[in-house]
Amino acid sequence: MQHPHFIDADGSFTLDRPEEISQLYFPLASEAGLKSCVSPDLGGDAKLDQETFLLEPVSVENLHNNRSTRNFWLAGANGTALSLTGASAAQQAVKFTPAQDDSRLTAGFMWHTLERTLKPAGVHATLTSFVPVRDNVEVLSVTVENITDSTLTFTPYGAVPLYGRSADNLRDHRNVTSMLHRIRTTVHGVRVCPTMSFDERGHRPNQKVYYLLGYGADGQAPAAFYPTVEEFIGEGGSFTHPRAVLENYPGVPAGACRAGREAMGAFRFAPLTLAPGASARYILLLGVEESDKAIDRLFARYDTAAKVDAALAETRRYWKEKVNVAFATGDADGDRLMKWVCFQPYLRRLFGCSFLPHHDYGRGGRGWRDLWQDCLSLLLMEPGQVGRMIEANFGGVRVDGTNATIIGAGDGNFIADRNGIARVWMDHALWPQMTTQLYLDQTGDLALLDRKAPYFKDPQAMRGNGIDEAWAPEQGSWQRTEAGEVYRGTLLEHLLLQQLTAFYDVGEHNLYRLRGADWNDALDMAADRGESVAFTCAYAGNLRTLAALLRQLDGRSPGGEAELMEELTVLLRPGQDYDDREGKRALLGQYLERCRHTLSGRTVRVPLTDLADDLEKRADWLTGHLRRQEWIDGGEEGWFNSYYDNDGQRVEGFFPAGVRMMLTGQVFAVMGGVADEEQVRRIVRSADHYLYRPEIGGYRLNTDFGELKFNLGRMFGFAYGEKENGAVFSHMTVMYANALYRRGFAREGWKALKTLADAALHFETSRIYPGIPEYFSTDGRGVYHYLTGAASWFMLTMITQAFGVRGEAGDLLLAPQLTAEQFDETGTAELRLTFAGRPLTVRYHNAARKEAGSYRLGEVRCGDTAVTPGADGTVKLPRALVEQLPAEGGLITAELV
Repeated sequence: MQHPHFIDADGSFTLDRPEEISQLYFPLASEAGLKSCVSPDLGGDAKLDQETFLLEPVSVENLHNNRSTRNFWLAGANGTALSLTGASAAQQAVKFTPAQDDSRLTAGFMWHTLERTLKPAGVHATLTSFVPVRDNVEVLSVTVENITDSTLTFTPYGAVPLYGRSADNLRDHRNVTSMLHRIRTTVHGVRVCPTMSFDERGHRPNQKVYYLLGYGADGQAPAAFYPTVEEFIGEGGSFTHPRAVLENYPGVPAGACRAGREAMGAFRFAPLTLAPGASARYILLLGVEESDKAIDRLFARYDTAAKVDAALAETRRYWKEKVNVAFATGDADGDRLMKWVCFQPYLRRLFGCSFLPHHDYGRGGRGWRDLWQDCLSLLLMEPGQVGRMIEANFGGVRVDGTNATIIGAGDGNFIADRNGIARVWMDHALWPQMTTQLYLDQTGDLALLDRKAPYFKDPQAMRGNGIDEAWAPEQGSWQRTEAGEVYRGTLLEHLLLQQLTAFYDVGEHNLYRLRGADWNDALDMAADRGESVAFTCAYAGNLRTLAALLRQLDGRSPGGEAELMEELTVLLRPGQDYDDREGKRALLGQYLERCRHTLSGRTVRVPLTDLADDLEKRADWLTGHLRRQEWIDGGEEGWFNSYYDNDGQRVEGFFPAGVRMMLTGQVFAVMGGVADEEQVRRIVRSADHYLYRPEIGGYRLNTDFGELKFNLGRMFGFAYGEKENGAVFSHMTVMYANALYRRGFAREGWKALKTLADAALHFETSRIYPGIPEYFSTDGRGVYHYLTGAASWFMLTMITQAFGVRGEAGDLLLAPQLTAEQFDETGTAELRLTFAGRPLTVRYHNAARKEAGSYRLGEVRCGDTAVTPGADGTVKLPRALVEQLPAEGGLITAELV
């Protein structure tokens, strides 16, 4: 089997005969909104959103089933026709035989080139697809070269079926909605403007125009058009055997109109004659605009090959500069893989969690958790706007501590829930603090916490257990006071409110209730009695971190106070008995009732040190409670239980049917400081024993429970080894690595990361383009590629933990934990990133190739300035010193001794 080869330091790669691998697809997108994907035969789809699909929506199984693809044909004089994408019936018939075309894929960030040698025709074809940075157009540049010693003559055809409506209509009124189509041929192509957006809840007039335009490199317009599917494929034909091409149908001229049919972007160019060695070029433009005039303006920007080439160069340059993090270690392929990992968070910003073939659930947009975790990578690549984004994002928090779960377009736009289902994910309060803490460490901008943001308001109240019947849509989506004014609280208040309300929302084991689910969305059937031990551990860590932040604020201005809404004093009453779960729930009920509809608008001031003391007491209580109640002792092994099911039963441990262990509880027990050092060692032994499978990527999410468990979640209905039920789930594996690094277990953390990266690069089993997928299935195939929070966490872990380059109150800390194998043959490891507005190169030299934990920082130089390591063996470079480095880039070197 062929496998990808990297061809440059930016991660560009090649793959021969990519069509021989199922389920491959490549993302193309613009920041203007167009989201495309292309398979090796240029299948896939293109869309703006759920309602606006240019090409027919596809799931992964459509990639081999559908014949509805982008295509470009060459018809010969003898009635033969060959597809430059390999998607003809004749070419498919000789696949996997010596007569198969030779093909090669070459791709990089947001560009995709397919080369194909069509042996019977004597033609070499090059098809390059990309989406320019600022426009909603997909460009397909086609070059045809004569590689024979004879003159060749062909008739070229461009052909792309235009779906032109909502993804909902794929099965719901597919035929009816084709009757809405109004199709016109113009000088350069086909345009489709449906009369309305079909929705039985309320039809709406449509203004969007879907199009395919084309021209030859000399400006040649198409000679004839085939504006409907029927006219192109002919009676009894198909997209892989189109009669218009095979039988030279005459087509219609520019200015023709059709109505009520499936639209086809198809046209014929004048016959092409190529001398030996000569080539010809054609450009296809496909997209969506709001009007014909907008299409005309766009066409003017791409109406020559030179303009297209300039746009491609700009696109390649733009994304290369965006991915401004680079690693140089002893593993060149691993370093180039990391370029794709660093690119993936951008893809999730653009695609959300939908709109790629595996990601066929939901209706677009990002969820609350995704919003905050994607900010982690932004803080490391382009931190300039993140403070403003964080401030806007806090506007999605409700005063009951829950939040809007769907993010609208732009910053600060929120939607209550997906599909009209009111649900509460119990982990949601965790992520804003994690992200905000990283921002504060990277920037030192403590003033962020004093800024104010509103609270989200809708009819959902009482942490999803009640309705605010007094609320009406005309009151708006912001929380108001009794006086009718929008209430705005500090971001510190938002953080405190989220942590405090979650602390009281406990079940019968005095642990945080699972509710609709936690990070594992598939644990969605234990809303009544389910509890998440795993995230109780995480919240314990959050409380401790927030307490430290309060002390940092007080240190900045001793005697400082926090301004809080008066209602929160209910949850801050002194002398509480945290063992009294009923008392805790009663206090929460009092608070929730007071803010069901409006707030008083009154505030109180509380000393920062008092708040810090309070949070530390809560964290200490939780830690002790979890250690006493949830530790599973296995002698030399041991781990923490992760959940209670809807019957109130512990999920993990030693059972007659076998060992039940989940990775999630171990991640957050380690990361949250609940597990002591000896427990961490025993967790590692247990995870290696029960969960580690290097041949499929490393650590499985859980052992095989062997039952459906309708009292916990849908995950147990999945086949074991698929998705949340026992797959190697990249996100949790990377967080496990991060947790181990944080606790000083560098070699164990690197083992988790390295196994995952090696599995991704082992194309014989992973069968994915470079990057980290959401998970590896039971046979090691990478699945749900590109759109995963694992990428942000992988990048974060490599930079801040393995290389140990991270902010601390705005200064730059160096605390490397690189293992010996991560240094090259000269003993050097290097990281390029941006910090304090400066492009930096951090270079470590480990001459003796010592192992992590065996070396310490020796001589450190920041530019020309020598810096002495601290007593703990780390080095803190004052921000002011970093800012003195040249604006075009600075060098920091460190000897490891």
